Amino acid sequence: MLANTRVAWFNGTIMPEGQVLIPYRDKSWKSGDGAFDMTRTFNGVPFRLQEHIERFYKSLRYVRIDPGISPKEMVAVTEDVVARNEHLRSPHGDWWVCQRVSRGVDAVGDEGWEHTGPNLVVDVTPLPLASRAAMYRDGAEVMTTTMRRTAPSMLSPRAKMNNYLNMIVAGQPIKTARPDAWPMLLDENGNLAEGAGSNIFIVQDGGLRTPRARYVLPGVSRQMTMDLAARLGIKCEEADIDLYDAANADEMFLTATSLCILPVSRFNGQDVGASAWMGAGPVTQRLIDAYVAEVGCDFVQQYLDRLPA
Repeated sequence: MLANTRVAWFNGTIMPEGQVLIPYRDKSWKSGDGAFDMTRTFNGVPFRLQEHIERFYKSLRYVRIDPGISPKEMVAVTEDVVARNEHLRSPHGDWWVCQRVSRGVDAVGDEGWEHTGPNLVVDVTPLPLASRAAMYRDGAEVMTTTMRRTAPSMLSPRAKMNNYLNMIVAGQPIKTARPDAWPMLLDENGNLAEGAGSNIFIVQDGGLRTPRARYVLPGVSRQMTMDLAARLGIKCEEADIDLYDAANADEMFLTATSLCILPVSRFNGQDVGASAWMGAGPVTQRLIDAYVAEVGCDFVQQYLDRLPA
């Protein structure tokens, strides 16, 4: 049975993912009270897993949840789950790999729950390569939302928490009008912040700018891109990016766990750069090439291969 279905790790036990059951009184179900992290694999190998787990435990410390296992143990559990599912990975496909922790059951006290502490799940799901393939052919369309990203003075966006309603509700009007567009939230000051699970970069005069870490979740892929830029001699700075700067960017791209680096062709209804989309700009392409070489997987082609014939 286990040979034909994906398995997950749930509170210390490996089981078919369909058997992972979270109690309806779990605080994450009731109020989004939990944290998670996600990476992807390249050719079946998790990407920068140690960095993702370190970020995960920073989120857990911020929300004051003790998962009951150490970061080293979480890495080992994750690697085990990936290995147990490897035979189910599709040819030239890869996984999203997720670690998720809730605060646990909100018990009244007389229900007889055997376990009321944190619920931990580690699982894998296939990357949505086919549904996103067209963006690598045409470039992504990004549109800013009217709702702002939660301000750091209210709840830090640097923690990756289960409650994504700020992102979801903000993006709904855009998805209704433009289903294929990628919503991008502004920060409390009207500068670019982030999209759901994604960071944004602009290219101006050959250099990179990306929103300040205080206002966004500092993505591991974001850091990878900044590391590659330093190696290539491309200037990169964290800075406030208002809509004027974004409208006048020479190039623009998103970074995310699944996307790696995704060129943006249109921003708020206008072409990015001086001309219509002709493929990734020169700076973006240099970074994509370096990224591909670093991970040993042509992620762009991995997406393009899923385009309909």
